[in-house]
Parts: sequence; structure tokens; C-alpha cells
Amino acid sequence: SRVEGMKLCHRCGSEVHLLSELQRTDSCRNCLTDLKVCLNCRFFDPSVNNQCRETQAEWCPDKEKANFCEFFVFGETAGNPPGMGGAQHDRERARSKFDSLFKK
Repeated sequence: SRVEGMKLCHRCGSEVHLLSELQRTDSCRNCLTDLKVCLNCRFFDPSVNNQCRETQAEWCPDKEKANFCEFFVFGETAGNPPGMGGAQHDRERARSKFDSLFKK
């Protein structure tokens, strides 16, 4: 059987329970930050063009602000520490890869 991942708020790391499809106006119960944001999307990737793995998605300048992206899919994780949820981990991993390119 497939184990489902958890949906975590990118800001506080709290688990998000969706009773229906996520709306642009939905916010985290714990910290009240917007939920339909790039930092919560499974396609968010700071290491690719436009920071999005969905090539048809429009550029979204503010990754922490609610948007109207039609490709949004809430990212799932096996569990990350609170404070920027998985986004912080992804950012650190991307920075580490970038830094390793320029080491002598």
C-alpha cells in the first residue's frame, strides 16, 4: 500500500488538512499565511527557470503570496521540521548544489 505524504505549511511547518479543493483564499490554521502559494506547490524548484518545474506555468514574482496558478498541486512530504516546511530544505539543498559548482 502507498503511504500518503503530509501537506505542510511552508511557513510554520504545521500539517494542512484539506476537506475540499484548495482555494486561493485558504490560509494556514496555525499561522494564517496563504496556502495556495508557490512555496507549497510540488512544482516549486528554486534551481530551475522561473523556479517552477511546470513549464507552462506563468511567472509568479512573489512565491509566498496567494496566486491563481492553474497548475498548483499541494506538495507532500514525509515530514520536515517546522519553519518554512519543505521550502527551506529545498532552498538549502539548492544553495549547497550551487556552492559545490564553484569550489576549487
